[in-house]
This record gives sequence, structure tokens and C-alpha cells, in this order.
Amino acid sequence: MSDACPNCGKPVLPTDTTCWHCGYALPKRPKAPPPPRPQPGRAGPAEAATATADYDLRALAIYGLLTAATQAPSAHNRQPWRFVVMTTSAARARLAAAMGAQLRRDLAADGLPAEAIARDAGRAYARISGAPALVLLCLTLADMDAYPDAHRRGHEATMAVQSVAMAGQNLLLAAHALGLGACWLCAPLFCADVVRQTLDLPADWQPQGLITLGYPAETRQKTRAPLETRVLYR
Repeated sequence: MSDACPNCGKPVLPTDTTCWHCGYALPKRPKAPPPPRPQPGRAGPAEAATATADYDLRALAIYGLLTAATQAPSAHNRQPWRFVVMTTSAARARLAAAMGAQLRRDLAADGLPAEAIARDAGRAYARISGAPALVLLCLTLADMDAYPDAHRRGHEATMAVQSVAMAGQNLLLAAHALGLGACWLCAPLFCADVVRQTLDLPADWQPQGLITLGYPAETRQKTRAPLETRVLYR
């Protein structure tokens, strides 16, 4: 579990030496026995948590993960990323149900059999509602450059997408450093209006990805193609 910073009162991890929130040098604390949870594997950050242990993340310093995310580079340094944090079971279940309903409609329109629709929608609901914490990454074009032509407007939007993706990668790396399992889900792209309405987001917040966070009860190492198949030298 987490402790509280004696200076600002916000949560810090037992292994922290400095408060992520205020920079206060934390006093040395006796080592406490770890909570009963599966230990994360030693694989790299490419591993995704396919299931999470039943462990409450609300006390952890998610603020620190978001701070790490915002240290990413961004186009024109406009920092177009926006974050929505969900740590209550009610919020996670509400979002999972709304996204699942849209998924069912889409799969039905594709002509999939009812059994396949139920299986896919059930798996998606469990993954989203069962994660101890969710972070929705959004972008806004409010501070990006505006151009009269569609060509440059399109590139400006792409630059915002790239910026948010770099912030998300920072968050994933910070989570891995804490021994957390994290998985980036692209599903919000397919139901952006549903996500925006369910979470009552500002009109200019465009959902990009949903990151699940938790201590992994199971890990899977993703394969990588040989580097020489992905590189050209000129």
C-alpha cells in the first residue's frame, strides 16, 4: 500500500525517496511486507497485462504516471494531450457497458453470429471493467496551429496524434518501472462519440486510447520481427 507525504499529504509509494507531487525528500521508512499479489515478470515494457490481480490502485500515485506522460515532446510544445482517470468500479463499469453496447451494434452490422458477438463483447467488458485503474488519452487541437487549407490542417492533426502517442508511451514506461502491468487499447477510436458522451468530455477532447493499469496476474511476452526486416540504411 502507499504512504502519505508528510509535507503535502498526497500518496507516495513505500519505495519512493522523493515525493512525486511536491519534491519533498521523504524520510527513510522501515520496509513493510509486500501486499499479497503476483510478482511482475522481468520482461520488457512490450508485455501487456492480459489480466490484473485484485488490487486497489486508488492509493497509488497515478499523478506520478501522468507527470511522466507530460514530459514527452510535443509538436510546437503545445502539449495537446488530455487525460481522464477512472479508479472507481462504477466509472469503469459505466464506460465498459457503453463501449460494449456500441461494439455489439458494430459486430451485428458486420453479420457476425450472436455467439461471437457475445464472446467478443464479454471479453472487452471484462478487460475494461476489471482493471483497477483506467487512463483515457485524448487530444485537443485547441492550441495547435490553424491553417485555411485541408492539407496543412491534416498534418497539424497528425502532429497532435503523434504527441499524444509519445505521452502514452511515457506513461507505459513509468508504469512498468513501478512493476505495473499496462495495456493500450485502441477501442475508443471506434466509438469516440460514445466515450465522449459517457464521460461528459469537453467537445474538443478526442479520445485516442485507453490504458488499463494493474498488477499483472498473468503476463505474455509479445514477439518482435527481426530488426533487419524493419530497417533500411541509406
